[in-house]
Amino acid sequence: MARFDRYLLSQFLVLFGFFALVLVSIYWINQAVRLFDALIGDGQTAWVFLELTALSLPNVVRIVLPMAIFAASVYVTNRLSSESELVVMQATGFSPYRLARPVLWFGLIVGLMMSVMTHFLVPMAMTRLQERQEDVADNVTARLLTEGTFLHPVNGITFYIREIDADGTLRDVFLSDRRSDENPQTFTADRAYLVPDASGDTARAKLVMVDGLAQTLNAEDERLFTTHFQDFTYDIGRLFGDNASTYVHIRFLPTLQLLQNPQMVQVLTGATPGQIAYEAHGRFAQALLCVAAALIGFATLLTGGYSRFGVWQQIVFAIVLLMVVKSIEGSLSDPVFKDASKWPLTYVAPLVGIGLGFVMLWWAARGSRPWFRLRRQVAS
Repeated sequence: MARFDRYLLSQFLVLFGFFALVLVSIYWINQAVRLFDALIGDGQTAWVFLELTALSLPNVVRIVLPMAIFAASVYVTNRLSSESELVVMQATGFSPYRLARPVLWFGLIVGLMMSVMTHFLVPMAMTRLQERQEDVADNVTARLLTEGTFLHPVNGITFYIREIDADGTLRDVFLSDRRSDENPQTFTADRAYLVPDASGDTARAKLVMVDGLAQTLNAEDERLFTTHFQDFTYDIGRLFGDNASTYVHIRFLPTLQLLQNPQMVQVLTGATPGQIAYEAHGRFAQALLCVAAALIGFATLLTGGYSRFGVWQQIVFAIVLLMVVKSIEGSLSDPVFKDASKWPLTYVAPLVGIGLGFVMLWWAARGSRPWFRLRRQVAS
């Protein structure tokens, strides 16, 4: 690789890392705030919060990579143009196609990153994230062991603990079960213990109450029955119902499985053959979209040449071209969903983007000014 190519590629990669970091931080903080409220309010620890947010990062990175590479391409090209570096290189005989060589390397490198994300990291992270979310949902202890607060784990259930001792003893427990309108029940106890079942599964935990009172109201004749007990076991696990079957999304599965066994994937996920085909081929198309975004950002600004007023018109036009590519991508998804045999349409949007980039390079090499430039070149 020539020295100029290494220099330009290093500029692209540095700015790409900066924009990727900023965009990932914005997306991550937005998700983390909502996740923090849900987890901490549900009695989970900060470590669980950090683990779940870390598992969501690969999918966030997958989303921001095309935006980051486009922003880096536009920023670096604009800076090189304003500092006359591109003008100098063109004066030495570099054509727009030759100048675009490091841009293509840049797009391929980021496209490789995108491939690693979509084919490996995102499926593994999403699968693990779902497993941890199910573990958190089944963690009855964390959901109920909150002292001094009236909790409503499900509709019709109210649970209260005045204090929790260091040894795990629950003091002054109140449990109201009003899921049945005919026979609502209320349990109070001086102390209680929350223990897992014989298999150690906290999702089937038992609440053992000691020295308490059980009250049952017969709504038909409005009679209240009270029973004092020395110890009473209440199945807390049944409050949350039976564990539902695990839902598998096609994004959780590896690409090879989507391509080789679509029938089995259809049984596992309930997705249509078109959705499976679009997901599998869309992962390859995302890598090509990174190449298209880099090429559009560079080539469109290259048509503007040097100007002390900047190339803001070309920047706006580059954004418009990228929006056109994304709109094509969105409009062609429905046909593939309906007919899996139309999977080649998945690659139309990135290929159109790459084609637009080369059209802009041809226009720059032709030496003419595109129609969207409002000012004219003043003859010297």
